[in-house]
Amino acid sequence: MTSEQPGAVPDHPGPDEEPPLLRLRGVSKHFGPVRALTGVDLDIPAGKVTALAGDNGAGKSVLIKCISGIHAPDSGQMWWEGAPVHVRTPSEAAALGIQTVYQDLALCDNLDIVQNMFLGRERLRRTGLDEVSMENAARETLTSLAVTTVRSVRQRVASLSGGQRQSVAIAKAVLWNSKLVIMDEPTAALGVAQTTMVLDLVRRLADRGHAVMIVSHNLNDVFQVADRIAVLHLGRMVDVRPTADSDRQIVVDLMTTGESTRVVREPGRPV
Repeated sequence: MTSEQPGAVPDHPGPDEEPPLLRLRGVSKHFGPVRALTGVDLDIPAGKVTALAGDNGAGKSVLIKCISGIHAPDSGQMWWEGAPVHVRTPSEAAALGIQTVYQDLALCDNLDIVQNMFLGRERLRRTGLDEVSMENAARETLTSLAVTTVRSVRQRVASLSGGQRQSVAIAKAVLWNSKLVIMDEPTAALGVAQTTMVLDLVRRLADRGHAVMIVSHNLNDVFQVADRIAVLHLGRMVDVRPTADSDRQIVVDLMTTGESTRVVREPGRPV
């Protein structure tokens, strides 16, 4: 992939470059007369955190639902690991290695952590459920992600804090051999300490080689954890750039007007 310039999405990688894990080109989605997405281009590389920013109604939720198989795009093309794909259902997305953690987390309060992580995918043996195998796998996954605040994997989800619940939902996604983890507002309604815990977990996922895509209105979180920022405005991708080449005011301009003439101020240089 060629180096990114502000506002540009690389078209094709060079002959010696690896393709991004996920590539979108010209993705559009209409709901009757409403154009939710128009010609969206975006690359999601492995080992990086890509933040998706945009005002309410910009198309963020529709885009992640197109990627995760809930909505079928009306036009455009997706490539996964360099090969063209058509993701028609969430199960097809999961088979590729795409897992989405939505804002409601989809956890069952009356079940414990192990039961939630294996819900619908329970491991069986001749006499019933293989509880030991599932418990060990859940514990190993949480340990590998350095989730240390959970007292026991047999703890009921209803007793967990917001940050712990988010950590369990992320671990559940990682457990199923995910390559791309999409998170919708992962720090919404969390306190400062819990937000820090979740953002540290997001960073560890990318450092382990996962591609991570987060949707967030909190620009402080975005600039703390993201390697790249993609901005949607009225269904169009108006900018994709490294976080170091942007600042909060530029992102706000792009979110609200679709363009920005500001430049990033160099450290120590007066405004």
